[in-house]
Amino acid sequence: MVANSALAQDDRLRRPAGIRSVRLGDTKVSFVPDGAVQGRPRAWLPDTTDDTWAAHPEYLDASGYLVASIGGLLVEHGDRALLIDAGFGPRSLPADPGTPNGTLYGGALLDSLAELGRRPEDIEAVAFTHLHPDHTGWAVHPAPGAGRLAFAHADHLVPAPEWAARDLPEAAGGLSEETVAAPAPRVRTVADGQEIFPGVRVRITAGHTAGHTEYVITGGGRRLIAFGDSLHSPIQVDHPEWSCVYDHDPVGAADHRRRLVAELAEPGTIGFGVHFADVVFGRVRRGGDGPAWQPLDA
Repeated sequence: MVANSALAQDDRLRRPAGIRSVRLGDTKVSFVPDGAVQGRPRAWLPDTTDDTWAAHPEYLDASGYLVASIGGLLVEHGDRALLIDAGFGPRSLPADPGTPNGTLYGGALLDSLAELGRRPEDIEAVAFTHLHPDHTGWAVHPAPGAGRLAFAHADHLVPAPEWAARDLPEAAGGLSEETVAAPAPRVRTVADGQEIFPGVRVRITAGHTAGHTEYVITGGGRRLIAFGDSLHSPIQVDHPEWSCVYDHDPVGAADHRRRLVAELAEPGTIGFGVHFADVVFGRVRRGGDGPAWQPLDA
């Protein structure tokens, strides 16, 4: 039974996540799939080696890539609904040897919302962990054939330091003109510690980007930390010193990851990793024989 369970978990590390939900008292949180991206393992995590991945083939798909889910987190409280991050949108990019990525695609988020019983107009606000393209997609790109943005009616909640960096050159952490222009009329900046929805508070952490933000959701005596791109792969829970190639401040990001992993090991604490393959909800169990990241429903 243990061996079969381990094999099932290994399979989940190699595939994108489907819809998964967790209840926190009166609040329901659900992963809303949009697509996925493949990452070249040594390019995504430059401090790793060929020996690292030879010892951990369970994290790699049949083509030798890390698999990262892309999507959003739906937070429902009564009739109200908040979406954290907006996926990549209705588009795809082929593998590019000049980048750390393999195939990158989105497009499923609105269908996933419908499966969860929600229409885009039910979403009162879209909150962003940061403004990278795999988190802003449906806030920037119109739905095919619609001619308008799916969430144009909703407030767009952007961490104040993230929005302040929008005028920097892209190479210095600024944003593309496309990313800035589309949501600008609906942007409302948010501050560290601010409650933006019942039981949902902003926690600005920086590191990955200048204003990268986590959202702490509490209910039913538990808390869930939606940690965005503070961690890109479950293997980083065991090695928080490994920064991602996309981290704006690799040293600062690693320092924060160490604190985050320790916090995720505290009682009553759940993590949500939007890029964590098909193990997006989990707990940290340190000191055992297996990986520290334990899927919530394993």
